[in-house]
Amino acid sequence: MSVKLFVGGLSWTTDDRALRQKFEEHGNVLDAVVIRDRETGRSRGFGFVTFSNSSEAQSAIRSLNDTEFNGRTIKVDPSSFAYGSAVGGGLYYGYGGSFDGSTGGGDNGNNDTSGKGGGDVYGGFRYGEN
Repeated sequence: MSVKLFVGGLSWTTDDRALRQKFEEHGNVLDAVVIRDRETGRSRGFGFVTFSNSSEAQSAIRSLNDTEFNGRTIKVDPSSFAYGSAVGGGLYYGYGGSFDGSTGGGDNGNNDTSGKGGGDVYGGFRYGEN
């Protein structure tokens, strides 16, 4: 079963390819993506890496968490995003859904991470429950 990791603290210059190359040192990477702002295209400073199995993912966490990558100290954790039926888009301030977060569009405008209301950030992942 594949395992998705959250990678935070990325340099603004880190792209998908560099992220993949760094994590391939620890196993078979199925996917590596740096999350970008939809309006500016600029990195948001975090991304996700998917490994083909949990032992490879654990190896990457042990080896790379709190280490330097492209001039920044990165944080590597199991992803708290889960496949869900997120409606609307955007985690912050309800972009793509209702502003108050009650139906799609993410949080309620105060960065609530309960996941109520959807919170689609990346490919249908929902912030909150696993």
